[in-house]
Amino acid sequence: MVLCLITASSTFYLQPGRSRYLQKCMRIQNCGRYLLKHVDITRQKIIPSARVDTVGLEVFVVSDLHTEYEENMAWLKGLPKKGKKKEVLLVAGDVAETYEKFVLTMSLLKASFEHVFFVPGNHDLWLRKEKENYIDSLQKLDKMLDACQRLGVETNPSVIDGLAIIPLFSWYHESFDREKDIPGIRIPSLELACKDFRACKWPDGLTNGDNSLATHFDAMNDKNQDTVQEILASCNQIISFSHFIPRLELCPEKRMLFYPNLPKLIGSDFLELRIRYIHGARGNTNACHIFGHTHFCWDVLLDGIRYVQAPLAYPRERKRRMNGGEDWLPFCIYSEGELTENMSPCYWSDYYASNPRTPDVTELAPWVARFYRKL
Repeated sequence: MVLCLITASSTFYLQPGRSRYLQKCMRIQNCGRYLLKHVDITRQKIIPSARVDTVGLEVFVVSDLHTEYEENMAWLKGLPKKGKKKEVLLVAGDVAETYEKFVLTMSLLKASFEHVFFVPGNHDLWLRKEKENYIDSLQKLDKMLDACQRLGVETNPSVIDGLAIIPLFSWYHESFDREKDIPGIRIPSLELACKDFRACKWPDGLTNGDNSLATHFDAMNDKNQDTVQEILASCNQIISFSHFIPRLELCPEKRMLFYPNLPKLIGSDFLELRIRYIHGARGNTNACHIFGHTHFCWDVLLDGIRYVQAPLAYPRERKRRMNGGEDWLPFCIYSEGELTENMSPCYWSDYYASNPRTPDVTELAPWVARFYRKL
């Protein structure tokens, strides 16, 4: 997810919680001068677990492919072609910005995996390069889903060898964020910071300014309610997945983020309600939900459900291994009849495993504070 911040005198790109680690340059106006800051931090690579020599069903996960980047498309083309093993891939959104690149990407994934499942992300519905082709972003979504059907890419719940896989459509809403805002600094507005407000187009009655988009996308799951109920009655092992995040605990606190209002653009309460309906209020040892969107690697157990994000993300992020690199992707989440071990190391979820979340603390982290002036 890229946030583009534009002021009257400068333009810079801000990727919350990531880009300063990526040797990304940020221009800040200060008394008529520009201060240019470089930060170069490299994290450890995540240990790969993909495509091991096992017998039986294996399920792999990845999000945020962004194959409009040549490096990401090259990674995709380097995946081994499918063999005799039954392998499943869950793609948690943000495949590509254009329809043509989306179809190519999903075709290549189908050549590598017997089963491919997909849910859309916000970048998939951008129209800035295809405005003349669609009335709105929902028309583009319909065309993408039709393409999935032709290619054999699955977008509905299904059971494979006793394992249920449930895709969940979703969109974010601002009221998802219920934690204290950072006071005393000037934070760019959501409309200015997030390209979705300009790159997507919606029919009357749907807008990013309220819950209407979140409820609309959530309602798209209703058509599968009977199938989900059948799955709940017959399957003990279920993996659900979405693009957007279902809980605030799956994102760093605002004081840690270069765009502190990021939590207003990432998640859905309606999504967590769906997940709890599927996996139970207390979850269980087989409960797992996959998500994407923020490009933060994550692997954590919350209230009996394992939540995992395994993003390919942007090339510049991988060069600094801010998402653990790329050799470990796609991540194998299920093998030999059970969920696999947690990805490791996993920076942010490892951090919160040892440090309590303190959202009431609003003093900016030092690496963030240097980019904001107090009002």
